[in-house]
Amino acid sequence: MAPNEQARKHHDELFPGYVSTLAVTDPELIEYFDNFAFDEVLRYGDLDTRTRLMVQLAALIAVQGLGEYRVMLGAALTVGVTPVEVKEIVYQAVPYVGMGKVFDFLHATNEVLTAYGVELPLEGQSTTTPETRMEHGLAVQQEIVGADVVNAMYANAPADTAHIQRYLSGNCFGDHLTRTGLDLRTRELLTFAMLIAMGGCEPQAKGHLAANRNVGNDRQTLLSVATQLLPFIGYPRTLNAIRLIDDVMPTISEKETS
Repeated sequence: MAPNEQARKHHDELFPGYVSTLAVTDPELIEYFDNFAFDEVLRYGDLDTRTRLMVQLAALIAVQGLGEYRVMLGAALTVGVTPVEVKEIVYQAVPYVGMGKVFDFLHATNEVLTAYGVELPLEGQSTTTPETRMEHGLAVQQEIVGADVVNAMYANAPADTAHIQRYLSGNCFGDHLTRTGLDLRTRELLTFAMLIAMGGCEPQAKGHLAANRNVGNDRQTLLSVATQLLPFIGYPRTLNAIRLIDDVMPTISEKETS
């Protein structure tokens, strides 16, 4: 009992020479998981291998899959995801997932990178200072989310929560989304991956679907992300994500009949 030939081929490309102990203790599960995750699911969509691995790493942080994250991080480095890109995925998780959940993943990332011979710290990717973070963060927020939407968020915020809007502009966008190392289209895919993986973030995920559309990610790309995350986040959260995609990015036929 073993995964099929195509699944083994894809698995070996990601994990050369790696044999999971689960293949010995739980061969039935590994057979149909690998056939699904490393063959059937890979037939869908248009994501390149590097992007697929990056959104999967982001989702694994969100679902707290530390052991699987370590394994998939090795695969990501094998297929050419750079150490800078890996670190940017982890850093970007902080404002969306929270440092309480990211802390162990940051240490795990450093351990894996060091084992691969990467010298730390990496070259810095920050483009702002404490004096410019608010201005530049607001500009990037308006570019991604839309100026009208951001201005409305500020205008409609009650006085006692207006500070959160400033935090979003200065910290979430100014400290994180202004960084180099990843482009905005990739960063929005990562954000979407984290939000749907966490669950309970449907309003935010819906907002970031619109943001993905604003930066050039179409329905097929977002469906590809949701599909490639399915083996790692499960059906309920994947189906919730697809429902949101249908709401924000309906198909052509749905547009014509609405």
